[in-house]
Amino acid sequence: MHRLLLSSMAALCLAACPALGQEDAPPAKGAKIKAAPKTATKAPPGLEDLKSQASYAIGVNIGRDLARVASECDIDLLVQGLRDTLAKKKPVLTDDQMQEALTSFSKEIQDKAGEKNKTEGAAFLAENKKMKGVMTTKTGLQYKVLKAGDGASPKKTNVVKVHYHGTLTDGTVFDSSVERGEPEQFPVDRVIPGWTEALLAMKVGDKWQIAIPSELAYGAQGNGPVPPHAVLVFDVELLEIVR
Repeated sequence: MHRLLLSSMAALCLAACPALGQEDAPPAKGAKIKAAPKTATKAPPGLEDLKSQASYAIGVNIGRDLARVASECDIDLLVQGLRDTLAKKKPVLTDDQMQEALTSFSKEIQDKAGEKNKTEGAAFLAENKKMKGVMTTKTGLQYKVLKAGDGASPKKTNVVKVHYHGTLTDGTVFDSSVERGEPEQFPVDRVIPGWTEALLAMKVGDKWQIAIPSELAYGAQGNGPVPPHAVLVFDVELLEIVR
């Protein structure tokens, strides 16, 4: 579901424990399970050995991934599908039926999330617009000058160097050159419309906070960690016009 809901439960297990995807020689007959590595706290009953702890950890990792869509799932049937697969039973649905169901279900969840983001985004922009120092352009882009520079303003054909910190409206960081510790360079006309509009109005040395409506960002499709119809918030510092 989260992007094809889990292409397979096996893929999640491999992500949780890569060694499961490697073929190792089977343990000698009668070999004992290794004790789990010593930790600062005593292991709970039933989880004293390595196999038990690793099995539980894999389950937790799968659960954490599923948590994002768990409220939309029938958990009993999800577990049945897992058990049937591990028991090597023939699935009760064909591959085509499963693929069609996952595709349709993923779209349904995405549509619901998009509508929620639309509502929350509109509310955020309405409140942000009232904040001291916030200006709103004709397109709906909102900006606040955090630091004023006195350099030149770039043109669409320029390449600029910037430092930025991007979050969703709930504060979730999805991209940040500041956290990476290195500014980025890119053409002014090769970024999302909200960025292009802001950069053309900024001067070298400026630092702005901008709130970008989804239609000036990634719209209904979203992009990677940016969900559909998400309003984006950036702190942007224009460091240099490179060329």
